[in-house]
Amino acid sequence: MSKAAELANLIGNINAGGGGANRNVIINGAMNVAQRGTSATGLGGSDGYFTCDRWKMDFSATDGRLTMSQDSSAPSGFANSLKLDCTTADTSIASGEILNIQHRIEGQNLQQFAKGTSDAKPFAVSFYVKGNASATYVCELFDADNGRQISKTFNVTTDWTRVELSFPADTTGAFDDDNASSLYLLIWLHAGSTYSSGTLNSSAWASTTNANRAAGISSFFDSTDRTFFLTGVQLEVGQNASPSFEHENFSQTLEKCYRYYYQRDYTDTYHSIKHPCWCDTTSSLIGEFKMPVTMRSAPTVTNNGVGNFRINNNEGNDQQVTGISIQRTEKEEVVIKFSGANTTFTVGHTGYINSQFTSDASLFFDSEL
Repeated sequence: MSKAAELANLIGNINAGGGGANRNVIINGAMNVAQRGTSATGLGGSDGYFTCDRWKMDFSATDGRLTMSQDSSAPSGFANSLKLDCTTADTSIASGEILNIQHRIEGQNLQQFAKGTSDAKPFAVSFYVKGNASATYVCELFDADNGRQISKTFNVTTDWTRVELSFPADTTGAFDDDNASSLYLLIWLHAGSTYSSGTLNSSAWASTTNANRAAGISSFFDSTDRTFFLTGVQLEVGQNASPSFEHENFSQTLEKCYRYYYQRDYTDTYHSIKHPCWCDTTSSLIGEFKMPVTMRSAPTVTNNGVGNFRINNNEGNDQQVTGISIQRTEKEEVVIKFSGANTTFTVGHTGYINSQFTSDASLFFDSEL
């Protein structure tokens, strides 16, 4: 794009209500944060968040399987991408099959689009993609509050290319001003006839007709050679995409991700878990866990195995944990009880928690959309 075109684009976006700092409503668009791990194999049987934070895989009825990873292949100016690698093909496509990548956005983070009003603003989407061969996929904006959507196709080649898509304003259906899912950005990579047999709804927002959501796409599951890479995802107010991705410090992205998912790993032998604890019985401790940021909602709390934790009191007694129970969950704090089998503690005394011998001990706090 020429400098004159970039300037015209910028002026157009400002006139449309966009531009400036903090314009990107996508979190972790550069795929820098992967708290859950950098690779997950055998995916395809169930939905979920598996590697890069805030990017959910949606599967339905497919026999195809893939590996998802945070990859170091990336265009200039980026260090990471989200990579999908087909490991089991599915060339007999049933009507209800789905494979897409989702990014779900809270309604209170979308009010600048003024959707559903006479001042509604356009949506500009941009991202970088590549694959192992030429393919056509679909980017969809889905309004979960009002059952409305719009989709556009994009092409993938064997080189990194930047996709820029412009979606018009929608004066029908406002986004709820709350912490629930209001807008999904979806990348459709595989779809049965239920979602692909119609005519792609690409010119204006409309009430959802499933057959029109992913019409005309290729299938990611057509071959075990198939790969797909994605990074630099940006969604902003504007008639056209800004000429560059809005980078931010890693710590800023990580803090935003903590709102939805926080994983605390204790990976060293007898790694002490630094949280206030006290003995509430002769065989258990209560621990208060302060969240690093206020989470979206009171989180669901799980762990990687009760036997990976030990409890100790300050009199030198310790034991392996045999049970973990959640006493209270709030957006800012979670209270957890760790129980053992031995009655060696003094009620009311302080104590601490650590990892069991050489085992890794992990706690998972989840308030994803």
